[in-house]
Amino acid sequence: MKIIIVGCGKVGTTLAEQLNREQHDITLIDRDPDVLLSVSDSIDVMCITGNGAIYQVQMEAGIQDADLLIATTNSDELNMLCCLIAKKAGNCHTIARIRNPEYSAEINYIREELNLSLAINPELAAAQEIARLLRFPNAIKIEPFAKGRIELLKFLIPKESILDQMKVMDVVNKLKSNVLICAVERGEDVVIPDGNFEMRTGDKISFIASHADLAEFFQKAGIENNTVNRAMFVGGGKLTYYLTKLLSDTKLKITIIERDAGRCRELSELLPNVMIIHGDGSDQQLLLEEGICRTEAFASLTGFDEENIMLSLYAASRSKAKLITKVNKIAFENVINSLNLGSVIYPKMLTADIILQYVRAMQNSMGSNVETLYKIVADKAEALEFRVKKDDPLLGIPLEHMKLKDNLLVACINRNGMIITPRGKDTLEAGDTVIIVTTHTGLNDLKDILR
Repeated sequence: MKIIIVGCGKVGTTLAEQLNREQHDITLIDRDPDVLLSVSDSIDVMCITGNGAIYQVQMEAGIQDADLLIATTNSDELNMLCCLIAKKAGNCHTIARIRNPEYSAEINYIREELNLSLAINPELAAAQEIARLLRFPNAIKIEPFAKGRIELLKFLIPKESILDQMKVMDVVNKLKSNVLICAVERGEDVVIPDGNFEMRTGDKISFIASHADLAEFFQKAGIENNTVNRAMFVGGGKLTYYLTKLLSDTKLKITIIERDAGRCRELSELLPNVMIIHGDGSDQQLLLEEGICRTEAFASLTGFDEENIMLSLYAASRSKAKLITKVNKIAFENVINSLNLGSVIYPKMLTADIILQYVRAMQNSMGSNVETLYKIVADKAEALEFRVKKDDPLLGIPLEHMKLKDNLLVACINRNGMIITPRGKDTLEAGDTVIIVTTHTGLNDLKDILR
């Protein structure tokens, strides 16, 4: 597909890298020629210097032939204007990044009036992920599949766990638990395990299960899923506001620490049932006075990665709280993942992933049949949801007779809302959606799972 990206910040650059890897024709528009030069050195893309909201600039970028325009500048208004012009000039699909909470209440109206294909809010997407994690504190990451009927959940095997040195096949045989372990991270390695794979303490395990089976698995594995009653958030930005609003219907007692007095006053008016503390979140004495040792969830959500990382490490040394760490820079992911930071949230990466899912869905209507896509480990493993079509050559063939690629697992079949954990005798039927977990990135069709 021909895709134009306006705005060459972290989101725009991440998107350009991922979409270029999937063989799309990418054109970047940005006002800063130095930024464009830097990106074009590492990615094979066409670059246009200029304001993406100018008709002539979009024409130069080839808007008339474009399938999609994505506006990811720092200005919501500029993004909306870019999409409006693109719709008139090229009649293509449009995606706008819209972050201001004032627009969030009217987002459906804005989408309809501007005819946007997608309006994406990085802070809201991150808040939704954190809210899911606070529901299941043992999870490092939770992704919904099959329209929310099942979830892909990642967690760390704790010390002295019954899962230590247990074979994957014994999760079903001994624990009698209906979950499917589909990926294991050990250090920098990612493995799609077979039944004889032996799990160890410290492994990060990704598995697929329904809501009921999730809770039952943790119970049988002897892992307590402690309910969170008290939470402390450091940083009072947009993400914290959205998260607190999402949690407003729970009984969670929330304390927010924010250093800007004006922002504290705003939050006090917007969130009347929340304790707002004016102070420096990196002040150890303040954190102790506000109960960091007793809190059951701690989220470091300031605008500074270094501060967030140090705060989470300090919280880990003082409490057994569920840790959530917001990180903007993606460059040092391997180093960050080696630290005890709990669940690391990358708003920029989340935004790129949601847009990537939409692009895959567009391809779906153009011949590909990927419904949804999630990165289990960035650039190393993916979980994809395919829809099985009437003329698919894989119909009716038992899974045990298919010559599947190595490091690939058929993880789940959703048949009209009935969730099937696949075994060798199971077959694929027209209308099913099937979840594939693999280290082969960039699969576009169900046929791609075969050797």
